[in-house]
Amino acid sequence: MKSKYISLLILLMLATAISCRKYDNYNEPVSTDKTKPELVTNVTVINFNGGAYIKYSLPTSGNVLYVMADYKINDKTSRQTKSSYYSDTVMVEGFAKSQEYEVTLHTVSRANVMSDPLVVKVHPTTPPYLLVRPSLALAPDFGGVNVTAINGLKKAIGVILLAFDTASNSMQIQDQHYANIDTINYTVRGFAPVPRKFGVYVTDQYGNVSDTLIQTITPIFETILDKSKFFPYVLSSDSPIGYGWILNNLWDGKTDDNSAGWHTNPGGIQPMVCTFGLGVTAKLSRFVLWERPGTFTYGHGNPKKFSLWGSDKASPVNAQLPKTAAVGTVIGDWTNLGNYNYPDPPSGFSPTLAATNAADQAFVLAGVNFNVPLTSPASRFLRICVSETWSGGDFAHIMEISLYGKP
Repeated sequence: MKSKYISLLILLMLATAISCRKYDNYNEPVSTDKTKPELVTNVTVINFNGGAYIKYSLPTSGNVLYVMADYKINDKTSRQTKSSYYSDTVMVEGFAKSQEYEVTLHTVSRANVMSDPLVVKVHPTTPPYLLVRPSLALAPDFGGVNVTAINGLKKAIGVILLAFDTASNSMQIQDQHYANIDTINYTVRGFAPVPRKFGVYVTDQYGNVSDTLIQTITPIFETILDKSKFFPYVLSSDSPIGYGWILNNLWDGKTDDNSAGWHTNPGGIQPMVCTFGLGVTAKLSRFVLWERPGTFTYGHGNPKKFSLWGSDKASPVNAQLPKTAAVGTVIGDWTNLGNYNYPDPPSGFSPTLAATNAADQAFVLAGVNFNVPLTSPASRFLRICVSETWSGGDFAHIMEISLYGKP
C-alpha cells in the first residue's frame, strides 16, 4: 500500500509540474518562424453607414494568424480591428463623418511578427447617429419635455437631454436615453411650468457626438387628480362586481395584498370593463396602475393588455367596447385614449410558470407608470377596458389607480 501511495504521489507531482509549465508559457507565440509575413492583396472596399468592409486575399504562406486594421475614427479616438485567417474581410466602423479615412493593414504571423503596413482608404457613408440628428424634435409635455427622433437603421444610439441650470449658469445633462429601435418617443418630467432652455444631441457607442438642438420650452402644468372627487358611473356593459370588491376600491389609496381593489365576477363577458367619473374635466398626461401583488403577482386576473377610454360628456351613454381598437377610435360618447401592455417581469421569468422573485414583487408594489398620448382629448369620465389578463381568464382585478394631468 505504501509503495502504491508513493507512486501515485509521484504521478500527481509530475502532472502538476507539466500543467504549471504549460500555464506559464500559455502566451508564447505558437510558432518559431520569425519570417515577416507578406501583405494581403486584391484589396476592395465596401462602404456602409459609419464604416466599411475591407476584403482581401491572404498571402499563400500558411503562417498567417490574423489581419489587423488600425485607424482613427475622429480627431481623438483610434481603433483596432482584427480578423482571423479564416476570413477574407475585416470590418472597420465608428467613423465620425462621411469622408475619406486611412486604414493601415498588417498581416500578423503565428510568431506574432507583423508585415509591412498597407494603407487602404475608405469613405464611409453618413454614420447612423448623424442620420438621426435631423429628425430630433423637442416639444412641451406635462411636467417636462417630449423628445422624438427617427432611427431608421435601428442602430444603437444615445439621445442626451440638457437643461439650463441657474446654479451653474450652464446647460447640464438631465437624461440619457439609449435605444436601438426605429422610433424614439419619450418624456422627461420633473420641471416647473416656466420657460426654460432645453437642448438635445445624439451620440453613439464610439463616443461620436452630434451638434445640439436648443429650444426654449415651457412644460405643461401637471398635477395628480383629486381622488376624493372620483365616483362610480355604472353602465349596462360594465362587468359585474365579484367578491364585494367594489369599484370605489380603485381610488382608496390601498395597494397591498391584504386590501381590496376592483374585481369582476368570473364568467363574465370579455373585455372586462369598469366606468367612473373624475369629478372634473381633465387633460390626462399619465396614470399609475397597481396590480394585485403577493401570490397574484403576474398572474390571476391582473391585466396584461388593456385600454383607457374617456368622455367629456356630462352624462355619457353606454357603449359596448371592443377588445381592441386604435387610439382615437370613437364609439358613441367614448374615445380610446390609449392602449397599454403591462411590462414583462423584471426578473425575466415566465409568468405562465407562476414564477416571480423579489424584484417582480417590488416592481408591482411600486405601481407602473403609463403615458396618455398628447393628442388624446380631455375627459370627465373614464372606462378601463381589460382585454387580456396574465392568466388568460374571464375576470380581472386592479388594486389602485392614480391619474395625472391638467384639470
